[in-house]
Amino acid sequence: MPQSKRIASIDWMRGLVMLFMVLDHVSMVYNVNHIGTDSAARYIAGTPLPAFEFFSRWITHLCAPVFVFLAGTALAISVERKVAKGIDSWKIDKDILIRGAFIALLDPTVISFFSGKITIQVLYAIGVAMMCMAFFRRLSSTLLIIIALAWLAFGELLTTQTWPPAEGSSIIKALLYSTYSSPDMVIMYPLLPWLAMMILGWVFGRYLLNYREGKASIDPVRLLLGLGFSALLAYFVIRYFNGYGNMLLYRDDNSWQQWLHVSKYPPSASFTFLELGVMSVILGLMIYIEPIIGVRQNGVLLVFGQTAMIFYLVHRVILTGSGTYLGLRNVGDLTTAYIVTAILLILLYPFCLWYRGYKSRNLDSIWLKYL
Repeated sequence: MPQSKRIASIDWMRGLVMLFMVLDHVSMVYNVNHIGTDSAARYIAGTPLPAFEFFSRWITHLCAPVFVFLAGTALAISVERKVAKGIDSWKIDKDILIRGAFIALLDPTVISFFSGKITIQVLYAIGVAMMCMAFFRRLSSTLLIIIALAWLAFGELLTTQTWPPAEGSSIIKALLYSTYSSPDMVIMYPLLPWLAMMILGWVFGRYLLNYREGKASIDPVRLLLGLGFSALLAYFVIRYFNGYGNMLLYRDDNSWQQWLHVSKYPPSASFTFLELGVMSVILGLMIYIEPIIGVRQNGVLLVFGQTAMIFYLVHRVILTGSGTYLGLRNVGDLTTAYIVTAILLILLYPFCLWYRGYKSRNLDSIWLKYL
């Protein structure tokens, strides 16, 4: 691995899923046939899952787990470096808490305004999970892994105690481990399952630092490929037996759509193992080829991956705002979604390229460091 301060492969991985994310968000607003049945609360057994519509939705499932996992990775690298420099512990905690709170508050404020209702989604999950890391960072990597895996193993027991969620159900429980939907509010990203993914990302960030310092013997490519295929095997076993671990979203048959039709809301163990497994394999391959092909500083994936927050905000405001206030919701089909996605990505690239340069020239800006 190159010895630069940033690991380009991590930015590439983040940039890749941002391409998928735009497709999903465009489809959610403009595609009248958008599939949103990735929850036992939304899916009726026997409902058709058209191949291309389903696949176009399924590939985007990778986005949130990658964002949350790599947010933990990046935070760990940043914090552990500060610890090594002897920076005051309270200052580190304060920075984590402020950054996490800023990110979390974007959902009930900016995103909710343009959505037309209170919307609690991935920014809430990332932000509050980040705030939790001000405490969890003090625990050993072994204990953190045990905590994360314990949620994967037993979280469904807790979640299904209040299932299915309905209007009038507990908002607090939805914020922690379930979901909630009403005409005025939607909560789709409960804290605890996403915190488990961030914890795993944090442990991976610690490992990367240890590897660079010669304290870890297994190289990142072997580790990621080994963990990735192990996670995919766990997903396959859970899905094969079609019982516990699927968050009540079971296979109707043996079609490939039904095998991949896992619960994202809230995340099941099968969903988590599948998405983190795919991520690990792709990231491992990216780390492998990085020193071979080199890093293009203005490459699309790198630029998008290094400007993730502003990218997310700008495209969400454009899409949800146009759907809510310009009456463009469900105006097209999947073809429309792909066309709009391509146009939006073409427009966003020069903006993100400019923003990255502007941010690098204004490193002392309080607001820019959060965006």
